Amino acid sequence: MRKAELVIIGGGPAGMAAAVSARQNGIENIVILERDHVLGGILNQCIHNGFGLHTFQEELTGPEYADRYEQKVKELEIEYQLETMVTDISEGTDQKASDLLPGVRCIHVSAVNRTYGFFQIETKAVILAMGCRERPRGALNIPGYRPAGIYSAGTAQRLINVMGYMPGKRVVILGSGDIGLIMARRMTLEGAKVLAVAELMPYSGGLKRNIVQCLEDYDIPLLLSHTVVNIRGKERVEGITLAKVDEKGRPLPGTQIEYECDTLLLSCGLLPENELSKTAGVALQQITGGPAVNDRLETSIPGMFACGNVLHVHDLVDYVSEEASLAGKYAACYIQKAKEEPVEDGTKAKERAAEDGTEAKEEPAKDGTELEAAVTDDTELQIQPENGVRYTVPCSISPDKMADQVVVRFRVGGVYQDRYISVYLGEQRLLHAKRRILTPGKMEQVILKKSFFQSVKPDEAIRIDLEEE
Repeated sequence: MRKAELVIIGGGPAGMAAAVSARQNGIENIVILERDHVLGGILNQCIHNGFGLHTFQEELTGPEYADRYEQKVKELEIEYQLETMVTDISEGTDQKASDLLPGVRCIHVSAVNRTYGFFQIETKAVILAMGCRERPRGALNIPGYRPAGIYSAGTAQRLINVMGYMPGKRVVILGSGDIGLIMARRMTLEGAKVLAVAELMPYSGGLKRNIVQCLEDYDIPLLLSHTVVNIRGKERVEGITLAKVDEKGRPLPGTQIEYECDTLLLSCGLLPENELSKTAGVALQQITGGPAVNDRLETSIPGMFACGNVLHVHDLVDYVSEEASLAGKYAACYIQKAKEEPVEDGTKAKERAAEDGTEAKEEPAKDGTELEAAVTDDTELQIQPENGVRYTVPCSISPDKMADQVVVRFRVGGVYQDRYISVYLGEQRLLHAKRRILTPGKMEQVILKKSFFQSVKPDEAIRIDLEEE
């Protein structure tokens, strides 16, 4: 059993940015655990440009962007373990205060690699930064055999950009997420013929700029409200059948289109990689599949934070780095505060007071009436998505603990034109901003200022919804 102040699971852009931020905020003993043989995560296979405009004010490729953070990790002498698989995260089995940090229950991170075999790290805090994975064919209910030539878009990207293999020559892509759109262009540039990109929904799941640059610039058709209804071929894909679907996603008879092809790429959505989060007991959001976090990016387990695509799928890596930097900062604050205010038995002061019968009672006002509710250490406001807003990150804020402002990011559930993003605290409208167009492919955000919450009632909630005027 070794010890560390902070363990970061994942060495991609989120994990590295969080580590750099934590070190810059005073945490010395940091360990990054990464299952790949190099740092950088998925960016190592994203050789196209378009990264870094927000973070570095210049356009970089994926490997260049990752290298910027890798160099920072090395300059700050942050420890990282490669080819290391984390198998479990759990609270200290003795349920007592950690000897590493009196007053904070330790977290045990179990992992395995070739150098140390199976080992455990006792840590004060953990940052989850495991990224996301693609939705596989098995989740799509596509009929037909299982021949060679069916790949996820990310797998095809790795085969071409990292390993130097060409998946096929005549290609159909199902799903118009950003990876699928980028791979339509990449396959074309490598000499393949991309026959069509089909999308089940009546709108694309990718950014508008990728639709223009990856499809329209190469005359690749985008077929909305279409899906694959058959795959032909036993040993290798010989062709696929597309069909138009109704509003419930059911194929419409007589709308079939036959394509002779040898490759089918699937780009049907990304899912936060949260198997570890589940086993650790972290509460997950139903919509995103990622952890439910507060404005400090802390999960339902104290001392465990989450950031990047493991939290929710981002459209720009710059936002991943921004979010991860905050997670590193808040994890550092958590550790330092615990150092300053140790608790001998590892329980919260309020819990001890309740156990020994000395719990503080609310003092009545001088006139005998109850004091009007104000913002206290226990005030936590839930953020409720409504009227087209699918989810928000974070899910709640604590006005007394929040920074001067909190960025709340979200996605909408359809295509909307000329709508207002409105934010309410109870019946009071805090923000009202017009958007010409809102689409699921583009992540939106609002900024909530601390000054908005000077007086809060206990039963109030923050609502974010879309309004026509």
